[in-house]
Amino acid sequence: MSDLLSIGASGVRAYQTALTTTSENIANAGTAGYTRRIAGLREVAIPTDGNNTVANGLGVTVGGITRTASDIRSADVRAAGADLARSEAGVVWLDRIEGALTGNKLDERLTAFFNAATALAADPSASAPRATMLQAAASLANSFAATGTALDGALADLDASTDAATGQLNTLSAGLAKVNAALGRVAQGTSGQAALLDERDRLLESMSALTDLSVQFDAAGRASVKAGAGGPLLVHADQAAVATYARGPDGAVSFAVYGIEGTQALVPSGGALAGMAEGAARIADARDQLDSIATAFVQGVNAVQAGGADLDGNAGAAMFSGDSAASVKLVLNDPRGIAAAAVGAGARDNSNLTALATLRKDGAYESGLVALTTGNASALAGRRAISEVQSTIRSNAIAARDSESGVNIDEEAVDLIRFQQAYQASSRVIQVARETLETLFNIR
Repeated sequence: MSDLLSIGASGVRAYQTALTTTSENIANAGTAGYTRRIAGLREVAIPTDGNNTVANGLGVTVGGITRTASDIRSADVRAAGADLARSEAGVVWLDRIEGALTGNKLDERLTAFFNAATALAADPSASAPRATMLQAAASLANSFAATGTALDGALADLDASTDAATGQLNTLSAGLAKVNAALGRVAQGTSGQAALLDERDRLLESMSALTDLSVQFDAAGRASVKAGAGGPLLVHADQAAVATYARGPDGAVSFAVYGIEGTQALVPSGGALAGMAEGAARIADARDQLDSIATAFVQGVNAVQAGGADLDGNAGAAMFSGDSAASVKLVLNDPRGIAAAAVGAGARDNSNLTALATLRKDGAYESGLVALTTGNASALAGRRAISEVQSTIRSNAIAARDSESGVNIDEEAVDLIRFQQAYQASSRVIQVARETLETLFNIR
C-alpha cells in the first residue's frame, strides 16, 4: 500500500508541474520571444540486481523543463533580420538624400537661372530682364545652400543615430553577459533556465538587427558572440566588449571593439550598423558631387562676369561666392552689375551672355545634377525592392521558427485536459490506497 501511495503522490506532483508548465505556455502565447516549454515526464524505477533489470515502478517524476527551440531556426531568423535591418537603414538614408536633392528644387532653379540669362540676351539693356535674372540667381544661391545644408544635416543625424545604435549594441552585449552569468548558476532543466534561454535568444535577435553575428553555445546554454563570421568577440561568458563609432572628415565610418580581445576593428556586413555605414558613404558622396557642381558653377559664372562689362561699362564683378554648396551666396545686389556685354562693346551688346550659354553647355551643371538625383533615386528603388524581398524572407524564417517553438493554443488546451485528468486519476490512486488501508485495518 505504501508503494501505491508513493506512486499516486508522484503522479500528483508530476502532473501538477505539467499543468503549471502548460498554463505558463497558454498565458504567454502572445509574449514575444517566448518558447514553448514541455515538462518531460519519466518513470521512476529501481533495479533489482547488477544487471539493472527493473522489478517494479515507483511512479513518475519530471525529468526537467525543456524548450521546443531550434538553434538552426533561430540562427535563420537572426541572419534574415540582419539582412533586413541593413536594407531598411539603407533606405532611410537614401531617402534622406533624395529629399535633400529634390526638396529645394535645385534643378528647377538652375534651369531658371540660365533661362533668365537667355531672356536677358534678347534685350540686354532692359531693366526688367536684369531684375528677373538677379532674382533667379538669388533663388538658385538659396537652393544650393539649402540643399548642401540638408545633406550636412543628414550626416549629423546619421552620426547621432549610429552612435545611439552602437550604444544599444553595448547595452545588449552587457545584458547578454549577465544572462550568461545567470545561466552558469541556474539549475538545468528548470523553468528558470528556460526563461533565461528565452531572454538570451531575445537579446541575440536584437543584437543581430544591429550587426551580423556568429554565435556558439556551451553546454549550459551560454552564448559566445562574434560580430560577423570572423569579427571581434562581443560577448564571452560573463564578459562584454564595448563598441565605438567614429566618422572621419571624408565621411568614412569606422567601428572599433574594445575589451575581451584588446582593440579590434568592427566591419559589419549586416544589421543597421552596416546600413548606416553605407548611408554615410552615400551621403558623403552626394555632398562631394554637389559641392563639385556648386563650386564649378560659382567659379564659371564669376569668370564669365569678369570677362564682360556691366550696364555702366564697368568690369563685371563676382555674382556668387562659396566653395561648397552649403556656402553659396549671391554677392551681386544690383541688376545693372550683370555683365551682359563684352568689354567696350556698349550697353546693348549681349556677347558675354553668349559665353554664359557656352558655360551652361560645357559645364554640364544641369545634367550633372540630374545624374546625381537619378542615380540616388535608382539606388533607393533598388534598395526598397531588396528590402521587400528580405522582409518576406524574414517573415518566413520567423514562421518556420514559431511552427516549432511557438505556442499553439489548441494543442495546449488538449494537454491541459489530459494532464488534468492524469492529476485527478493520481489523486484517485491515493484515495484508493487510503480506502484499502482502512479496509485492511478494519479486518484486523
